[in-house]
Amino acid sequence: MASVTLNKVQKDYGSLNVLQAVDLEIADGEFVVLVGPSGCGKSTLLRMIAGLEEVSAGEIRIGERVVNDVAPKDRDIAMVFQSYALYPHMNVASNMGFSLTLRKAEKNAIDTRVNGAASRLGLDKLLARLPRQLSGGQRQRVAMGRAIVRDPKVFLFDEPLSNLDAKLRVHMRTEIKALHQQLKTTSVYVTHDQVEAMTMADRIVVMHDGVVQQVGAPLDLYDRPANAFVAGFIGSPGMNFLPATIRRTDADVAAILADGQRLPMLASLPVADGDEVSIGLRPEHMRVAADGDISVQVEVVEPLGLSTQFYAKLAGQQVCVFAMGRVSVKPGDMVRLSASAADLHVFDPKSGQRVG
Repeated sequence: MASVTLNKVQKDYGSLNVLQAVDLEIADGEFVVLVGPSGCGKSTLLRMIAGLEEVSAGEIRIGERVVNDVAPKDRDIAMVFQSYALYPHMNVASNMGFSLTLRKAEKNAIDTRVNGAASRLGLDKLLARLPRQLSGGQRQRVAMGRAIVRDPKVFLFDEPLSNLDAKLRVHMRTEIKALHQQLKTTSVYVTHDQVEAMTMADRIVVMHDGVVQQVGAPLDLYDRPANAFVAGFIGSPGMNFLPATIRRTDADVAAILADGQRLPMLASLPVADGDEVSIGLRPEHMRVAADGDISVQVEVVEPLGLSTQFYAKLAGQQVCVFAMGRVSVKPGDMVRLSASAADLHVFDPKSGQRVG
């Protein structure tokens, strides 16, 4: 196993800069997830670690070795792709052991490693099957097994669950996390799905337009997003944003919404009377309450059984409210909501940076 260090890593395609001076330290044995929307540069960064893309500037280290000019096969990494990339004419055992065969490893050693990986992944009874005889989840396990048998210093995952259905994705992300807990191999995982990131990562790297926006533990990013982009990307359903004006008096501090409604705020926030701000409020932090501070009109209701999600109009904008249990509301209803001042996030409306 080994750490991975990125120092001012940059990627240009001609005059187009797609990654801007990325600094990142991934500790030995850590599971780090790169997350962001399509085109943010996360897969490009992963491919640069793998050696499949050249580094335009900066330095990549695996362990103590600078690998900028090291061929992919010599970096001691294993990669799991979005497409399973299995050889259709080879059975499961041959697919999993192929890299060792190319290295001319002894057959007994290959068999031992393949059987060990198959046991971990529940593939023991499938070793003689061809890829076409497997389900999508089984094929993805084979692709993971092929990476495991190499016993690499670093695992790289490039959106490995994107081709699976929703139920299987939940199952496979649990398997990948459990596998990492067993192997404790340094892992870098790319996804656009923030739920995958939140549930799997030791730390998350949020990217946007080639720039790292924030790095931290999942709940740290959820509780204190550095800017409005991170706040809106991390969390499901996404955060609501409302323009407001600060009113600070000797008695209290409040955010005045566009329709005049008030949201009480913490007096300790570094805001002054008259400041224009963007208030961030997560759907799960808005509670239906008869004595709530704000009033909304319900537009759409989504009963989920265990919980109820509904969309409503507040200060001229649509907001999402997520409530545990079954809430008796219907379209057209006027509902009062409360929100704790401690749950409000405040951002600068121009820069998007966190104010408090």
